Amino acid sequence: MHSPSRPADPLTAVTDPPLRPLPERAVALLRGLGAPPRLAAHLRLVHDVAYELADWMERRHPGLPFDRAGVLFGAATHDIGKITHPGELSGPGSAHEEAGRRLLLEHGVGPEWARFAGTHAAWAEPGIGIGIGIGIEDLLVSLADKVWKNKRVRELEDLVVGRLTEVSGRPAWEEFLALDDLLEALGADADRRLAFQATYPVHPRTRRP
Repeated sequence: MHSPSRPADPLTAVTDPPLRPLPERAVALLRGLGAPPRLAAHLRLVHDVAYELADWMERRHPGLPFDRAGVLFGAATHDIGKITHPGELSGPGSAHEEAGRRLLLEHGVGPEWARFAGTHAAWAEPGIGIGIGIGIEDLLVSLADKVWKNKRVRELEDLVVGRLTEVSGRPAWEEFLALDDLLEALGADADRRLAFQATYPVHPRTRRP
């Protein structure tokens, strides 16, 4: 994934290998809200990984119903709250999560899709990841937000495996090995993704008069 010599629009920049375009609605929101370049690049990368995860789900678990479009939109907007909490673009913090959910709701996004901005880290909260409030869609968005930079979180992966085992009837070890193979392949491109993201500034550059 070659970064452009002069950073182009992160939402449309041509890369090698190519990054898939974000959903049109997500692009309109990010442009309208003035998403910083680094955030836009990050969302495009996580969306691309989520696309791979969704493809894999459909191939391996064709009988498992899930909201593919919701997963892709959720990945494309999960950190949108950082527009109003810019300090969390370069430092830790969770204020952007609920802020992002509210921001999406305020701009006409239904709660079933706006929720991803608030749940992409909620799987780690005690009792939530295994509860009824978190679906396979939420877990896939969370997983994409980790594996794009080759970060492996066993607890999260175990939750995904548990959901898949319930549906497939296969043993957990078999589901884990299949998922592990996929995540290793996706993680192999982490350095190129990180380089692409680093091409873009955390905050928009102001033009000199």
